[in-house]
Amino acid sequence: MRYPEFLKEKGRIGYIAPSFGCADEHYGKCFAQALKGFEELGYENILGPNCYEMSGIGKSNTPEKCADEINDFFINDRSDVIISCGGGETMCEDLTFVDFERIAMSEPKWFMGFSDNTNLTYTLPVLCDTAAIYGPCASQFGKKPWHAFMKDAYDLLTGRKLSVNSYPTWEKAPKEYPEGEEPDPCEPINDTEPSCIKLFKDGVLSGNSGNAQFSGRLIGGCLDILQILCGTKYDGTAAFARKYANDGIVWFIESCDLNPMSIRRALWQLDEAGWFANVKGFIIGRPLHFDEDLMGMNHLNAVTGILDKYDVPIVLDADLGHLPPMMPLVSGAMADVSLDGQNLNIKMRLE
Repeated sequence: MRYPEFLKEKGRIGYIAPSFGCADEHYGKCFAQALKGFEELGYENILGPNCYEMSGIGKSNTPEKCADEINDFFINDRSDVIISCGGGETMCEDLTFVDFERIAMSEPKWFMGFSDNTNLTYTLPVLCDTAAIYGPCASQFGKKPWHAFMKDAYDLLTGRKLSVNSYPTWEKAPKEYPEGEEPDPCEPINDTEPSCIKLFKDGVLSGNSGNAQFSGRLIGGCLDILQILCGTKYDGTAAFARKYANDGIVWFIESCDLNPMSIRRALWQLDEAGWFANVKGFIIGRPLHFDEDLMGMNHLNAVTGILDKYDVPIVLDADLGHLPPMMPLVSGAMADVSLDGQNLNIKMRLE
């Protein structure tokens, strides 16, 4: 596994928009605040041509132009690290024009993003043997003050720390405003819900009493995207699992648009495709469809009903994904995972 150099003092941060750009008022205001904040920290901001675009379908620009931006920033010396502007809907279409062979031969750079950016945070380690960070997008750094998970993402990008802990509270829904009052997109997250981490182990689902330890190589992302990558030429999962069989695999998975039945079907598909070979444990984030119930199926038994056969620990409702905060993770790194009640710790090793 190739690990890029961490962001140094007065380094260059590159911003690309392979999914949504920052053209609307919400993203634009947060992005502007993020850029200002990084400038005040002494960094140089390098913006790609699509950062303020909104001419694409489900993303900033055409697949060709988005891929041109990706190739340029990864292959040429544009910046030291790269952060995605935001998530979106159709980043998968960029992959047709991404030059993965040249990226694999170029000097590696950290790329950070989540959700639709799974199209890169997953394919970079699987196809290019290059680690990536599954973490917040650029506009999220515009929220002031930074939440602990934003500090963790920054510390990870700069190499200050390689260990993350779960957080005591999370945001189930954004803050409500009085009628006629416009919400401020740069306000901190509305993390009012207490941590609700659960453990499924030995056929039993437990909450505060859950205790587990496992290690392996981290890989994963947004299930919505993993499902559509499955079976395509960008699916190098089986080869990846074979290459790192001695390490074992720790899967981290969260979801956005999928309801409980969709989650179950998606996991069935990945399971039948052999994706979970050599698994040592699963870390499952809180889904955006957190409270849904379909014919007795919720987001918990949707997961355990498919994955329990592997007889490995399954951590559920972890701080990962679309209901913040989210623990930033190095996709491709080795990880030592420990759970003690509501305290989930992930120590990453760049091996």
